[in-house]
Amino acid sequence: MDLSFAYFWSQVTANPLLMLSVLLTLGVVFVNGWTDCPNAIATCVTTRCIEAKPAILMSAVFNFLGVFVMSSVNATVAQTIANMVDFGTDSHEAIVALSAALLAIVIWAVLAWYFGIPTSESHALIAGLTGAAIALHGGFGGVNGHEWIKVIYGLVISVVLGFVLGYALCKLVTVCFYRVDRRKTEGVFRTGQIAAACAMSFMHGAQDGQKFMGVIMMCLLMSNGQSGTGAMQMPVWIMLLCSVIMSAGTSIGGKKIIKSIGMDMVKLEKYQGFSADLAASVALLISSLFGIPVSTTHAKTTAIMGVGAVKRLSAVNLGVVKNLMMTWILTFPGCGLIGFITTKIFMLIF
Repeated sequence: MDLSFAYFWSQVTANPLLMLSVLLTLGVVFVNGWTDCPNAIATCVTTRCIEAKPAILMSAVFNFLGVFVMSSVNATVAQTIANMVDFGTDSHEAIVALSAALLAIVIWAVLAWYFGIPTSESHALIAGLTGAAIALHGGFGGVNGHEWIKVIYGLVISVVLGFVLGYALCKLVTVCFYRVDRRKTEGVFRTGQIAAACAMSFMHGAQDGQKFMGVIMMCLLMSNGQSGTGAMQMPVWIMLLCSVIMSAGTSIGGKKIIKSIGMDMVKLEKYQGFSADLAASVALLISSLFGIPVSTTHAKTTAIMGVGAVKRLSAVNLGVVKNLMMTWILTFPGCGLIGFITTKIFMLIF
């Protein structure tokens, strides 16, 4: 199978519909960097360790590194996404369905950003692809249950690991620095939190970048008339393309989501922000090494909840948590339904 950029470009330029699907994929990657960037730097900004603009640029750089480095080490997450649904061997129908799914994801992500809700782009991607596959096949025949179950594992892992690690790390920091003058630790935790935010941005790129690399791989397979990746080596040009586009999206940032995550949910101090960022980064690293696609949004927000619970459970704004939970729950049926509808419309048009 030809995985070269030259072959792919020749297919894209010869097929307007394939070009549309690629452009929509890159649009989703861009929106992901735009809407998920605040999750990585929210605590760092709101505890005043660093200003928003340099934090966003810093996050863009480490997003780029995360996509490229982790994909070179282990691209299993990308392969899981590419194998999750089967759009069949009819290239035209497959590209129509994929384009519709990607449009659904963009619609869902922009709506969430508009209302300042840190929705999971990962779950929107999975829901959109699944809805499109169901619409195309008229049932669940195009959904790979073996790969899909990893999403459920990822949902549980990101939520549990994020909360437990957030609580444990913050508790450890509290015990270790119990007798130390708070003023003397300000500089230490400011530096530590900036470093942890870099790690969080790196792992965001490693997780979410790989997911969208899997979609680009699906486009590549369709141009070759195939529908599965197996254990193929991810081409370097896909890594670079997703890295650059996600970093460009990250450079825009999103103050609404920074406020929701870093200010409204829990009032954090520097040592707490450090604990939350480090906990979320570790949770994402473990998941990435095992090839499990998880939500960076879930990992970060539950880590913040765990940190807030160390002081007292009432320190967590349960109203904000409730809104987040409702968004997470609604993402699968909501974005899946949009993907189903857009696919049916696209099939009539194209």
